[in-house]
Amino acid sequence: MRSRELTSLVLIILVTGLAIWINWSPNENFFGRDVRIRLGLDLQGGIQVLLRTAETDFSRDELETARGVIERRVNALGVGETVVQLAGGDRIIVELPGVDNPEQAVETLRGTGRLEFIDSQGQYLPTGMLVRTSSSPNPLLTELEPVERVEELGPVFQSITDGADLDTGAVQPAFSQGAIGGSRPAVSFAFRGESARSLASFTARSVGQPMCIVLDNRIVSCPQINAALTDGSGIIEVNSEIDRDNILNQLKYGALPVPLVIETSRSVTATLGQESVATSVVAGIVGLTIVAIFMVIFYRLPGLLATVALLIYTLISFAIYRYIPITLTLPGIAGFILSIGLAVDANILIFSRLREEYRRGREIRNALERGFQESWSAIRDSSVSTLITCIVLFLFGTSFGVSIIQGFALTLGLGVIVSLFTAIVITRTFLRLMAPFFSEERSWIFGLERRPAPVAATASS
Repeated sequence: MRSRELTSLVLIILVTGLAIWINWSPNENFFGRDVRIRLGLDLQGGIQVLLRTAETDFSRDELETARGVIERRVNALGVGETVVQLAGGDRIIVELPGVDNPEQAVETLRGTGRLEFIDSQGQYLPTGMLVRTSSSPNPLLTELEPVERVEELGPVFQSITDGADLDTGAVQPAFSQGAIGGSRPAVSFAFRGESARSLASFTARSVGQPMCIVLDNRIVSCPQINAALTDGSGIIEVNSEIDRDNILNQLKYGALPVPLVIETSRSVTATLGQESVATSVVAGIVGLTIVAIFMVIFYRLPGLLATVALLIYTLISFAIYRYIPITLTLPGIAGFILSIGLAVDANILIFSRLREEYRRGREIRNALERGFQESWSAIRDSSVSTLITCIVLFLFGTSFGVSIIQGFALTLGLGVIVSLFTAIVITRTFLRLMAPFFSEERSWIFGLERRPAPVAATASS
């Protein structure tokens, strides 16, 4: 056994052991990294929302910032395997698998997150009322109920604060103590700069009067001012913890730089439950077994070694999916299964060239190396063409409604790369290790045979 084969074998053992550890870790944790299997919308259900910018004057950087704000908001909901990505030049796709409260999730996405305190001119305005403010005098028509019109919303109320001055670090969940005991859910806040000074000045001269709290042009509450807010901070009382969480997420994770409206929102039911997933796994095992039997019967010992390499390929692929992590969808599983076929195809090319070189009279070691060299160009070209296709599909998958194609493209592309490693490194190492045990008497074990020598022609008298 030469040092090169020994080094390759040690590398294979280490990589395989690492993959087994990741795939069968009892606590699904690998050095502090969560390596659970993540399922997509089609495997566990959820909601898919398409957000569109409500303005035409915005930059690409603002849209990317909005995507980041939306992502932080949905992550705060505790939903796993979320997808938040740009679609085209003015849209954002949001996928939330397994959400328990779709209405709350949609409300969290909907709001711009612009908090204002307004002078209601002594009026106690009802909660939920849509109002015009000096900072936002024309609420988006798409946010209005059908019976409402901008001109019917009444006068413009003077804004006391600017949402840009809100200290997001001071936004925290809280509880307010009532005058007769008990408590109510609330959100603490603090303003900075000019807004803090304006709030302190207004509350100091308006003790006993109402001051309305507005979030995205809707009244949250209109509390009576009992004392001056000299430091620009206070709490917002709400009716329920759900309302508190909605407001908290919209304020804490930043206001959207551009207003977004929900263009479409749809619930997605799981098209493949756990029972069907288990059935698919059984079908995959049966298919892999049939392929293994074919490889062993047709190629003998090299086919057996290729089957072992294929099992290692499967372990490595799943470990990569869990570590990155990659959210598994039905198309993603299809891409993985297709990549297994490509891995088998590479081994067949190698073994066919090995047979051909041996039949030409080369020694087994030389025939082995020539087999890999001669088949490499075909394996390389087919793999590159498949990877190019995967890249095109992945980029095309950013469009709404076809984003699920990305799972197929990603798993197929990674499968092609891993299959190159298993075919060129693992299978090659196994065959090199077995080459010293080859002899003409054992050629049938290797599925090899010499081409019969041509019979010399004899002249007839």
